Amino acid sequence: MQLKNIDIKERMKFYNVSGLSLTLINDGQISDSSSFGVLEAGTSEKVDDNSIFNACSISKFLTSILVLKLSDQGLLDINDNVNNGLTSWKVPENELTQTKKVTIRNLLSHESGIVDPKGSFSNLNTTDGVPNMIDLLMGKTTYCNNSIEVKYLPETDFQYSDAGFCIIQQLIEDIYEMPFGEIMKEIIFAPLQMNNSTYEIVFSDAIKGKFSCGHNKDGNVVNEKYPIYPYAAASGLWTTPTDIGKLVLELMSSLQGKSKLGLSINSVKELFNSKGCKGWNGLGMFLDGSEKEIEVSSLGWGVGFQCMMVAFPYLGKGAIIMTNTDLGVHQLKGMIGEIYSSLK
Repeated sequence: MQLKNIDIKERMKFYNVSGLSLTLINDGQISDSSSFGVLEAGTSEKVDDNSIFNACSISKFLTSILVLKLSDQGLLDINDNVNNGLTSWKVPENELTQTKKVTIRNLLSHESGIVDPKGSFSNLNTTDGVPNMIDLLMGKTTYCNNSIEVKYLPETDFQYSDAGFCIIQQLIEDIYEMPFGEIMKEIIFAPLQMNNSTYEIVFSDAIKGKFSCGHNKDGNVVNEKYPIYPYAAASGLWTTPTDIGKLVLELMSSLQGKSKLGLSINSVKELFNSKGCKGWNGLGMFLDGSEKEIEVSSLGWGVGFQCMMVAFPYLGKGAIIMTNTDLGVHQLKGMIGEIYSSLK
């Protein structure tokens, strides 16, 4: 994939995008990493290849990879009733779960019957602090005022759900008895040398220089400056396009039986295998096309940030685009969409 017929600096000015970083993948390797603009509007702190952005829901893509790794280790079964692994909290039983159980697979593909309560899963409120995940799932925090339970028969509809990934996070923490971020660091980040990836909740002054501030569609820094989502598995990742690129390369290598993480070929193929009611949702990602030309993607959108990962795993091609500006429109209708179109 190559950038064609686009002046990124000019388009950033047009859209009021303060900072942008992108990584391109060709022939199964990173072929280009480019950065533009500044970390914070009104300053001279330039974005570079090590600048860290809020990945928002691209976090779900990484969570899916971690789940596959644990599946290969025999620590969980993605087709199993999730309640069989949960120990500190259980998905409440009702008439719907008596008919069909909630599985890890349908949580990953947003077809579990879980529906996010209206107005839930906002960014961190410093007054209320970091929510306890069990309290959150029980509806006892300001981040989620209603208890999480199955609202429709699993695998009969697609309902995008942060709560579903919070359940997965609790499951993994129950298995390891460690914080999710530490588990991810040990199992995914360290082996792949994703050194600029973190789930930190509080940034020290010593590291803030690497982190990008969030901006609104007018190009102004958002009130939170560094918006935090205290739901690691669903939306808590801060990272760089290059680090996400390393994970994309891992998928490509795994399909050839050369995984650094020890992922099996069959497990990785499960990412692209939609077994639910829709054909375009895989495990923690979206799908387009089929067979060897399948395109996989993951989108991130939150306060002050928008980003996108797209890859053709069998063709060895991909792109990761991260911006520190929320344009208020879908990624494909703004700056990221223009870059994506120029790559096709």
